[in-house]
Amino acid sequence: MSPAVLEKVRLDKWLWAARFFKTRSLAKAAIEGGKVHCAGQRVKVAKEVALGDELTIRQGFDKRDVRVMALSEQRLGAAAAALLYEETEASKTAREQRAVERRLGSAGFRPSDHKPDKKERRQIHRFKTRVGEG
Repeated sequence: MSPAVLEKVRLDKWLWAARFFKTRSLAKAAIEGGKVHCAGQRVKVAKEVALGDELTIRQGFDKRDVRVMALSEQRLGAAAAALLYEETEASKTAREQRAVERRLGSAGFRPSDHKPDKKERRQIHRFKTRVGEG
């Protein structure tokens, strides 16, 4: 089936074909877990997606607001799959801003270059027991 002939496609198939999820079962789990909304409403796996539908997709830290631009039941290459949807500008900027905040949040963290020695383990143990008391 070519994308132009289709009028409606199951949501789990479309998410898989548009490469939001690696497998249909992962797409199904995300939909059932409330990570995918259509027009602000929770949806079921078998919901039929039509052209122009507004979807909100949460994946890990990212949240994308996309508009369905084309339909496909077959998984396509990355370049072709990107043509199936259009992400809103507000969604792009918010996602990029959250990515910058996550990077800056972990900027001060420096992992130790060695295992804790006996003295450091005792200090860690004392700290943990004191924190647990209060």
